[in-house]
Amino acid sequence: MRREVAGFWAASLPAPEMETRRQPSQGSSGGEMAQDGGMQASLLVVEDDETIRETVREALSLDGFAVTACSDGQEALQALQATDANAPFSLVVLDLMLPGLGGLELCRRLRQAGDSTPILVISARDSEADRVLGLEVGADDYLVKPFGMRELVARCRALLRRSTAAGVAPRMLQHANLCLFPEECRVTRDGLEVNLSPKEYRLLELFMQNPRKVWSRDKLLEQVWGVDYFGDSKTVDVHIRWLREKLENEPSAPQHLLTVRGFGYRFG
Repeated sequence: MRREVAGFWAASLPAPEMETRRQPSQGSSGGEMAQDGGMQASLLVVEDDETIRETVREALSLDGFAVTACSDGQEALQALQATDANAPFSLVVLDLMLPGLGGLELCRRLRQAGDSTPILVISARDSEADRVLGLEVGADDYLVKPFGMRELVARCRALLRRSTAAGVAPRMLQHANLCLFPEECRVTRDGLEVNLSPKEYRLLELFMQNPRKVWSRDKLLEQVWGVDYFGDSKTVDVHIRWLREKLENEPSAPQHLLTVRGFGYRFG
């Protein structure tokens, strides 16, 4: 069966399948745990028409995404600015004709601020000029209304695949008073820049990308020094000590870089 909602064809799922899928929270951001234990991609849907917004939100949620829905551009901008830097939105689904801050202006502001989050525009404006304008101000794809929910989901997944393949790095990794900026290769502590050597920086980046993961000396040597390194494995301990001296309030009682006796080190 299919049902038509405001000009959109949405395939109706059988009741048993709907019951076994977990509905993500509408107000969540940064992703949630999927049933297989992985992280759900976190999507922001910006649409002022309530019927369309809820139809899109439901379709994406049922397909396994964690969805946050906003009704105007200003609300969306605040949601984007409020997200955890370690878990930003994976994709924005953006209507153009919004009250107040319009979709084109929101898209333009995000790109000017250096935000590379993929943007899928959904709009009733179907002329070639409108589509070209949307793409030129920074959208990654443009879908004309009305559209099918299956096509919407497929386009979202295609954009996420492309952004993952491109290796888009987060703008900032943050833990407590530490901030690491991957694109700038710099670290701050309490807002002040910390001078790190290349190996110290790479170690910290690896730890902050994998919080609470325990790393053995051999694994750290392999990841940071390379598989062809044949020096003393104690160099890891030396670099950890140097990092603690630069990052910890009390290096002898670290809060960030922790020793897991008998196994190695972890961050956080």
